[in-house]
This record gives sequence, structure tokens and C-alpha cells, in this order.
Amino acid sequence: MQTLIDKLPWVLVLILTVLFDPVFQGINRIMRHRDDAVGVLVGVLWILTLGLFGVGWIVDIVTMITHKTIKLFA
Repeated sequence: MQTLIDKLPWVLVLILTVLFDPVFQGINRIMRHRDDAVGVLVGVLWILTLGLFGVGWIVDIVTMITHKTIKLFA
């Protein structure tokens, strides 16, 4: 499912990911999977653990740079 975040320019999404990944991408994951309990749980877990203790944050930044979209748990 496409969200409002998917319509933002890639550079803006990259900047928001670098600065606010746990909250920004956590909300993005919740919005993409609002009909799927596992997807919502991953989004909440992403926010509460600060991007899986920082590891997911780094993975999100790398995948944003290389693929221009989030691939892991998205």
C-alpha cells in the first residue's frame, strides 16, 4: 500500500530517515501495514526500540541510499 511518505521526494525521505528514523520509519511501517497486525507490531517495535537498537536505523539509511526505498521489514 502506498502512503503519503512514498510520495515525498527521495532526498527529503533520506534526510528524515537519517535524523528521525525510529519515529519516522516506525510510523511509515504502521501506515503501510495498518490492516496487518504483524506489520503494525513491527512499526511499534521499531519506535520503542529506536530502530532495533540502532542496527535497523543504519540498515534503513544504507537501503535508502542504495535502493531509494526501505526494504527491510517494510
